[in-house]
Amino acid sequence: MLGLGLIGGSVARAAVAAGMDVRAWTPDGVGPRAAEGDGISAANNVDDAVDGADLVVLAAPPLACLELIDSLAGMSLRTETVVTDVASTKRAIVERASSAGLRFVGGHPLAGKETTGYGASEPDLFRDRPWVLVPPQPADEATVDRVATLVDACGARLVRMTASDHDRAVAAISHLPLLLAAALAESVAASPDWHAAQALAAGGWDSMTRLARGDVAMGSGIFATNPAEIGARLAALRSTLDAWAADLESGDVQARAGEHLARARAALEEGS
Repeated sequence: MLGLGLIGGSVARAAVAAGMDVRAWTPDGVGPRAAEGDGISAANNVDDAVDGADLVVLAAPPLACLELIDSLAGMSLRTETVVTDVASTKRAIVERASSAGLRFVGGHPLAGKETTGYGASEPDLFRDRPWVLVPPQPADEATVDRVATLVDACGARLVRMTASDHDRAVAAISHLPLLLAAALAESVAASPDWHAAQALAAGGWDSMTRLARGDVAMGSGIFATNPAEIGARLAALRSTLDAWAADLESGDVQARAGEHLARARAALEEGS
């Protein structure tokens, strides 16, 4: 396990509970030292962490995953060793792993919290949650099965997708919400009455800005590795916001706002 924060730590704890041997490394060593009481062995370096491993999990922000792939490409991994990741974007990572010649399956468990670090990890974090796997090309079912065993150990639901389809979908339901949470916080905090408004903030504000409280390196890596798909979703949203703005200036605000709200509610209820 290369990385042992919220996501990596949750994966590792679930794997240990399922009887798997887990060895972990992080650049600062904080997570692995904290995890030793949970049955996770601390590795001194990347080479020590991956030595003899059947499965290597890259549990780091997207840009760090790219760097780790470059590092693994220069090592003498066993031919049986499979590598996967748990990052929020897939195409850039899958392409880098393919170029590096790794036996690689892209992965993304869709669960998380705004809190970070190993101390925030939960062994049941992924239970009944979707976990996307991007099978390698050409097909290699034995490689996919190796990663699927980990997915099962975490109690997650395996979903197969291409890297492009994954990045397009999560741009809508994960990356765009992160952008909006950050933009909302930026916009309101820059207003002259921010401190007065902040004193009145309650559940609605907390819910809308929760994602903006997360890990900055993780978030910036998401935008750096999926900019086109996020940009396309943002363009569609801007069109909708322009329609809202026009309706707020109309002579029938209540009716038009009601139409917007009704459409949004119907869409959410249809998908629930």
